[in-house]
Amino acid sequence: MEFYSTNNKETRVSLKEAVLQGLAPDNGLYMPEHISPLADPFFRDLHRKSFPQLSYEVARHLIGGDIPDEALKKIIDQTITFEAPLVKVGDCYSLELFHGPTLAFKDFGARFLAGLLGYYARQQDKEVTILVATSGDTGSAVANGFLNVPGTRVVVLYPSGKVSEIQEKQFTTLGGNITALEIEGTFDDCQRMVKEAFLDAALRAKLFLTSANSINMARLIPQMFYYFRAFAQLGADAKDVVFAVPCGNFGNLTAGLIAKRLGLPVKQFIAATNANDIVPEYLSSGTFAPRSSKQTISNAMDVGNPSNFARMLDLFHSDLPLMQKDITGYHFTDEETKTAMVNVLKNDNYILDPHGAVGYLGLKKYQQTNTQVTGIFLETAHPGKFKEVVEEVLAQELPLPDKLNAFLSKEKKTIAMSNEFGQLKSFLLQF
Repeated sequence: MEFYSTNNKETRVSLKEAVLQGLAPDNGLYMPEHISPLADPFFRDLHRKSFPQLSYEVARHLIGGDIPDEALKKIIDQTITFEAPLVKVGDCYSLELFHGPTLAFKDFGARFLAGLLGYYARQQDKEVTILVATSGDTGSAVANGFLNVPGTRVVVLYPSGKVSEIQEKQFTTLGGNITALEIEGTFDDCQRMVKEAFLDAALRAKLFLTSANSINMARLIPQMFYYFRAFAQLGADAKDVVFAVPCGNFGNLTAGLIAKRLGLPVKQFIAATNANDIVPEYLSSGTFAPRSSKQTISNAMDVGNPSNFARMLDLFHSDLPLMQKDITGYHFTDEETKTAMVNVLKNDNYILDPHGAVGYLGLKKYQQTNTQVTGIFLETAHPGKFKEVVEEVLAQELPLPDKLNAFLSKEKKTIAMSNEFGQLKSFLLQF
């Protein structure tokens, strides 16, 4: 399988090159040259397969031949060590993606990418430097996924004061091969700085740079797995299935769209955002207008220029009506998000985190005019990761899982930096 750049389909590279480069030299995102559906027997037996089994078969179908089967199976087995259960919430389902080590859906992508980069790092004599921008959960998932992986060094950029204390502690207290840069600015500033680093000739000459953001294709591959897992758990009830996806950088939704191209019979995707409604606005008006992100209580979705929109355009050949057939977009305010959290606890005895609440709202709005569907919303992080917000909204104490408490007792260690790329470049050249 070769991969092309969304900016130039003539640019073709191997899986190894796509993963190690992260971002194409022309600033495009890599996409697989072809996406063919899985065979019918795979879907007939889907409900009988374990989570690691179905994940291996999906990965092998997409990238088989680029990495030995034995090595791929080992990476899958090291990635899928926890479940993604479907939980009934009223007349719909929550797909809980927070049962991994950092209690966020990004554990799937980070662990798979760490395994793949670790495999490639062992084949060369140069250390891999992983740059990652985070608005919250990506940093913790990547840092913990790569902690002490031989041949790798991780640099996490995050906006100062714009992630929760627990999220921050999960990647600023690790030490070892993990460095946290506290940026004066927004997530979009962090993401811009990372992209500038990949395009800088001096940095690329000295360092072997790659990205662990969802701009890296290897992050998206494992995010497809849990869409298939949801269908497996539904079994015979997997009819007219709709996924509501809380969206920020749109990697999660893009992974779902690719899963559909692999044959997963998804009826519709709902792109649910907070006030950063760039993609819902595009779906409504046909105008894509990136802008500075707005701070909300669903902070991991505070993205004003979502990178994976380039992949979405590529999948639909920049055809708006074609995209609208598969994706419905909605956006919601903080007040609407808070109301949903209160009502779901009251009516269904289920605690939503602010991001899952946005997904839930998107599903409920879609079901107002589409009543005969099987609705699933993605619950992307454990509510405890947003303890202060959740406790204030629900007016009750939220006990933290042991995994989160363990991080809170550790000391934060960061390097403060402006949002000027020159400072980041000088820092990285010291490596």
